[in-house]
Amino acid sequence: MRLDLVIDTPHPPDRFIAALTDFSERRPDHWPFLARGSYEVHELGETEAEVTEGTTSPAGAYWARERYDWSKPGVVSWTVRDSNFCEPGTTIVARVSPRGEGSRIDLSWERRPKGWRGALFMAMMKPFGKAFLRRAYAGVRL
Repeated sequence: MRLDLVIDTPHPPDRFIAALTDFSERRPDHWPFLARGSYEVHELGETEAEVTEGTTSPAGAYWARERYDWSKPGVVSWTVRDSNFCEPGTTIVARVSPRGEGSRIDLSWERRPKGWRGALFMAMMKPFGKAFLRRAYAGVRL
């Protein structure tokens, strides 16, 4: 399943990207949908990181181990390595550019379902995914 959307945030690109690539213990504070208990940093480099992140919903707990890359200016991508709901290899790409005093995020979100949990997750994302992603990225806490 793939979703492409544009999200406007009040945060300047450098601050938004800093929050997106902050892999400190404060990460779940920036991104309220992340469950603190499933957050773990495995590797952290200058322009890449491998982390496990998850969220809980009324339909259960979902997690993914992902490889983040922010080596290209204005672009952050993350690729699934392992997950309980989606197949490895799918990627999310956020292209961040200035818009007024804030940012425009061109987000390409792609996930292939894995098992019953993935099928349930994708069934929820079809009607609600774009609204959820807009709220999640526009609502980042800096």
